[in-house]
Formats: sequence, C-alpha cells, structure tokens
Amino acid sequence: MEDKAKRRAVAWWLLLGVFMIIVQTLLGGVTRLTGSGLSITEWKPIMGAIPPLNDKEWNEAFNGYKHIGQYKYLNSDFTLSDFKFIFFWEWFHRLWARMLGVVFAIGFIYFLVKKYFDKQMIIPFVILFILGGMQGLIGWIMVSSGLNDTHLYVDHIKLAIHFLSAMVLACYTLWFALQLLIPKERRTKSTSLHNFTIIAIALLSIQLLYGAFMAGLKAAMSAPTWPTINGMWIPDNMLQHSFVSDPINVHFVHRTLAYLLIIVLIFWFAQAGKYLKANQSSLLAKTRWWTVLLVSLQVLLGICTVISAPTIVVGKFGQYQSLAELHQLVAMFLLMSLIVNLYVVRKANT
Repeated sequence: MEDKAKRRAVAWWLLLGVFMIIVQTLLGGVTRLTGSGLSITEWKPIMGAIPPLNDKEWNEAFNGYKHIGQYKYLNSDFTLSDFKFIFFWEWFHRLWARMLGVVFAIGFIYFLVKKYFDKQMIIPFVILFILGGMQGLIGWIMVSSGLNDTHLYVDHIKLAIHFLSAMVLACYTLWFALQLLIPKERRTKSTSLHNFTIIAIALLSIQLLYGAFMAGLKAAMSAPTWPTINGMWIPDNMLQHSFVSDPINVHFVHRTLAYLLIIVLIFWFAQAGKYLKANQSSLLAKTRWWTVLLVSLQVLLGICTVISAPTIVVGKFGQYQSLAELHQLVAMFLLMSLIVNLYVVRKANT
C-alpha cells in the first residue's frame, strides 16, 4: 500500500476517535443533566465494566449511594428503580470511555504491526495516549469531589477541567488527523488570519469554561429569562460576588461572552473572505462557513435552553435536557470548526 493511503487510513481511525470523544462528552452531559454522575461510588477500571447482575449486587451498589450527601439531602425518596436509571447513565458513560480506549489500542497495534506509522507519528501518539490517560484520572478526581456527606454535586471547577481536558484531547486528535489528510497546497497562507483564528479559539475556550461553570452550578435555573437576567441587564451587586462561583455572575459572563464571540466571528468571517480572493482553491472557502453558521446556531440554542430551564432536575430527560445537550454538541462542533480553520490557514512562513 502507498504511503498516502496508509496515512489516510490512520487519519480516518483518528477521526473515529474524535467522534467517540464527542459522544463520550455528550454522555457526560446526560449524566449531569439527569443527576447520575455520583451513582457509582467506586472506581474499578476493569471490573467496573460489568454492571450489577442480581438483586444482591444492585442493593450493594444502592447502599453505597445512600452514604453520600446527594442521596441524603436530595434523593432520599429514591427507590431501587430510580437508582437503576441514574446508575445506567453513569455506567454507560464509563463503559464508552473504556470502549474508546479499546478502539485506540486495537487500532494502534494493528497499524503498528502493518507498519503504517512513520517516525514523525511517534511523539504525537505518545502525547495522545498521555492525554487519554489523564482524562480518565481527571474524571475520577471530579467524581470523588462529590462523594462525601456535604456536597450534592461534583465540584463545578473540577467539572470544567474535566470538560476542557476532553476538548484538548479531541482537538489534538483532530489536528493529528488533519496533518495526515490535508496537503499544504490546499491551505491558505496568512499570518494575520492565523493569529486572528487563535484569538477566536482562546475566546471560545473561555466561553466553554464558563459553559461548564453554568452546568456545574446549574446557573441556567437561576435565571431562566431572556434577554434580561431575572429582569436585570446587569446583575445587582455584581462586584460583591464571585465571577467563578456565583450562579448569576457566571450566567452574566457566559451570556456576555456569547454576544462578543458572535461579533468576533462575523469579523473573522469577513476577514477570511478577503484572503480567498487570492486563493480560491483553499479549503477556507468552505470551512469558514461552518464557523459562522455554527456560532449563530449556538447562540439560538443557548437562548432556548435558558428559557426552558426548570427549577429542579432529578432523574429526568425532557425538553430542557435535550436542548442543553444540543447546545453542548454545537459548542463542540464550533470548536472543531475553528481548529480546522486554524489548520487550513497557516502562517506565511510555514
């Protein structure tokens, strides 16, 4: 097989990994939205793949859940049937993570034996597996932050770190695949547009961080109104409260960043159009549209999600949860589109 075909095969395997990471992140969102994240109180990397198989094992798992604060102060009326519902989502979330590891391991061994790899792929693969391992560790650290007698949910800052580390893993894997798929002649040379794209990604990363804070603090439920926040354009006594832990302030920052981001990306879209006049064959002619359409959809979904937010979410999956998941999915697609554009628009001296 030719080297080009080998590189393309490896790239498609990597893109399968990106898809699985996105699904894994969405499953993480489901566990949060259904209050399922603390239902499994033990970390068993191997044996944890097997769920309880009989009444005795189910009762043992349920008794473990009964010892934490979430059950005692929030879900004390849960039956075993209720527990099985939330247990399923957390178990499936962890099972998918294991499947992701297996897919990467099998693919790596296959391509290694078949000699599809070249020397330039060694370091990226080492980094890739380190990032994957760290993601699993960060996930357990996040879960353990809620396995006590005082907290109702996991720590929102650790939740944000877990989410952003997943995005780093997905983006790194995507970048690796792009290097194998897209030839240099299809890329646009522009240092200024490349740097502008980096700024947009940085701004979006902060927005994603605050989106995770929103999720962890359930801030959407603190102000299920739009365009104002509970009748206020600017929250009262805003400077007297934390911009990291106060739900209303976090909500305000998240909304403000959303408005700023759509303005920045409209300008970015226009700037990209100027460079296309000199290079119509560049992939940028297509990829720039993905970003501007996705950010517009993302803002619309954000508004719909907020105004549909209920007062309490426990073990249910309805309209709000569906919109929140779509909002998260489009956010990930938006980030991926900017990563693709960053690769497509390279610096003039590279």
